[in-house]
Amino acid sequence: MLTLATRNQFIIGTVLVLLVVATRGQHFATLHSLPGASWAAFFLTGVYLRPRWALPGLLALTWGLDFAAYTWGGASGFCLTPAYVFLLPAYSALWLAGHWSAGRYRFEWHTLLPLGAAMLVGATVCELFSSGGFYFFSGRFMDPTFAEFGARLVKYFPPSLQSVAFYVAIAAVVHMLFGLASSASRPRKAAL
Repeated sequence: MLTLATRNQFIIGTVLVLLVVATRGQHFATLHSLPGASWAAFFLTGVYLRPRWALPGLLALTWGLDFAAYTWGGASGFCLTPAYVFLLPAYSALWLAGHWSAGRYRFEWHTLLPLGAAMLVGATVCELFSSGGFYFFSGRFMDPTFAEFGARLVKYFPPSLQSVAFYVAIAAVVHMLFGLASSASRPRKAAL
């Protein structure tokens, strides 16, 4: 199981919060051409952060950013429908996938396979809840069908998957570099 020192969890949590604030839609200080980090932040919160309030805290942050953007920032309210509640299970699926992956962690190369599989499953479930919830329950689409929803999945899911994979890959590389640096700085035991 991957468990970090409280200080390291705080640093990682702060970085994830800053990424979400900087990249959440077109709300505030979106960095030019940088993909949204919300999905990756929920997944990586599951991987790295152990406090029980981390998931509800990140949910509150994203909802607060969306509310502020709609209320004071002039953002469109197109997505703010009764289907918005589907983001709760969508983002929770990403967190659960990250948490599952952390339970299989070993500082070895083959750990990347469960990490990648968990990310893919979590992102797929997230997409089904978020896009499916919006498509079928927002009231924005007349006569929704599974065939049209499937076509929309094929169109919109790959860019979302690409965004989460981008950030998770960066996190994996940074994690490996810190792990290697940490193991190199430990004193070695003398051979008997």
